[in-house]
Amino acid sequence: MNIRKNFILSLCQMKSTVNKEDNLKRAEELISSAVNLYKSNVVVLPEFFNSPYDMKQVPKYAEVESESQTLAMLKKLAKSLNIYLIGGSMPEKDGDGYYNTCYCINKLGEVVAKHRKVHLFDIDIPGKMTYKESSILLPGNNLTVFDTEYCKFGIGICYDIRFPELAQSYKKKGCDFLIYPGAFNTVTGPLHWELLSRSRALDNNCYVAVCSPSRNEEEPNTYQAWGHSMVVDPFGKIVTSLGHQEGIVQCNINLELVDEIGQQIPTFKQKRPDVYESLKKI
Repeated sequence: MNIRKNFILSLCQMKSTVNKEDNLKRAEELISSAVNLYKSNVVVLPEFFNSPYDMKQVPKYAEVESESQTLAMLKKLAKSLNIYLIGGSMPEKDGDGYYNTCYCINKLGEVVAKHRKVHLFDIDIPGKMTYKESSILLPGNNLTVFDTEYCKFGIGICYDIRFPELAQSYKKKGCDFLIYPGAFNTVTGPLHWELLSRSRALDNNCYVAVCSPSRNEEEPNTYQAWGHSMVVDPFGKIVTSLGHQEGIVQCNINLELVDEIGQQIPTFKQKRPDVYESLKKI
């Protein structure tokens, strides 16, 4: 049995606008509120929290890591507030390439993990939505895991949650908590956001948190996120959630549930890779 320490988690569901300065200011306000109001130990931001979720505008908003105004702010906040800060995601420029990147920062203000979105959101739903991240972004190629005094975390970004192999790989590496900043839209959000979050938690006997931007009703012609940030426990139960408005989802995380439920229904231990491998030969 792993030694774990319970903690307080907050998800900051904030509105992303075309004004980066406003976005950074609002992120700072929500992060500070999460700590001051709820005594949060771990705080999470949404996907593309500092910019609009618009591939055509990625070159305008993308930042080089070594010169990043956004990353500097996140590091300063994490250190001053003594928290782990999972910086949602932001457009990153590296050489001639662009990535959808999440920085994870410890209590000393140090980057302890960096996740580049592995699975790019390329979909075509006739009459409803067509979107192609690969028109500008490059995919990441690595798992992203980091240890804390609470537990081990695994990071994915939005579309990554649709791929159970990624979550299972994190579980194999000892992760008890998976965090997915994401910006599902109003077409797939009502259908799959909750379903996928609960499935990844139940499949892997772990906590899952999904953190979305809020709906941006002041800019109706921009990308509209589904919202509904939530925390799901290892039994697939929604512990707490929000609607589509701006706000903070706060949750006291009881890590004893990971072992309790894993003992009650030990599906992860009962997997039969010998059978699964034999099926590939048929």
